[in-house]
Amino acid sequence: MRRYGTLGGAAMLALVCSGAGLPPYLLPGAEEPVSHLASTVDANPPGALGARTVLGLPRHLRAQAVADATAAYAKRLERAEARRVVAAKRWGLRRAPLRAPAPPAHKPKLATEPGHLSGPGLPPVVVRAPTEDKVVFLTIDDGADKDPKLLDMLRELDVPYSSFLTDYVARDDYGYFRRAHRNGSGVHNHTVTHPELPRLSYRQQRAEICRQQDNLEREIGERPVLFRPPYGAYDRDTLRAAASCGVTAVPLWAEEAFPDRIEWGRADRKFHPGDIILTHFRGPGEWDGTMTDMVRRVLATATEQGFALARLEDYL
Repeated sequence: MRRYGTLGGAAMLALVCSGAGLPPYLLPGAEEPVSHLASTVDANPPGALGARTVLGLPRHLRAQAVADATAAYAKRLERAEARRVVAAKRWGLRRAPLRAPAPPAHKPKLATEPGHLSGPGLPPVVVRAPTEDKVVFLTIDDGADKDPKLLDMLRELDVPYSSFLTDYVARDDYGYFRRAHRNGSGVHNHTVTHPELPRLSYRQQRAEICRQQDNLEREIGERPVLFRPPYGAYDRDTLRAAASCGVTAVPLWAEEAFPDRIEWGRADRKFHPGDIILTHFRGPGEWDGTMTDMVRRVLATATEQGFALARLEDYL
């Protein structure tokens, strides 16, 4: 079920009454409670009615409890969308970004893009996720510029994104990226010193990648499974080294975003389902604009073309 744009109360109620997003114990005919509830405010129903309370009621009272819960959930979604509309205006967008559809129940099987290196035991190299959903993915590299307004903007608009961090420019403030991670950002590997990896030996490449795996596990609390080589440059040793320290996929990119333009990878100058967008943590010192200007351009272009930004980690 897609939740695009701004939905009115009736549309919200129709959505939740369909069962989309409701936990199993609130679905019609459910008999077994779930062990826990997810805590995401805008994507999951409230947990005020526990499973034991609902399941212990007579059938007619249980039906009323379900109706009350779905109505409350509809109101919660409606308030969340209203907040996004206000935030969109505050950040200079003509309309709120489109809502991504529900992520796939199971991640799609990845295959290396044609023209890229592949082989047994090597992580697949991709520039897009295999999906027909009208979603694209924002990924931000290195960690040099740490604009607090970027985190505010993406949090208030509820826009997912993924960071690929290089230690030597991120290490002066990993707290910034811990805050981003708490807000929902995926945090992944972009080496320790940002070298051109094919110029290094296998041992040196492995040190660049695996040491950054250790750094991010220590600093962020999770060991990444995604890795992006600096400059998009890699060889077979790069993929072998990445696989040896837990990397399961190597996402490159289909487009690159700047505050004043998008550099397209295709002649039609359009997003395609599953495209991965590259940008960098940069500011006016190197760009003709700010990080929030860049996000504004990406969101306006995606919305105009009918695309929503989705969470890369749900697909790769």
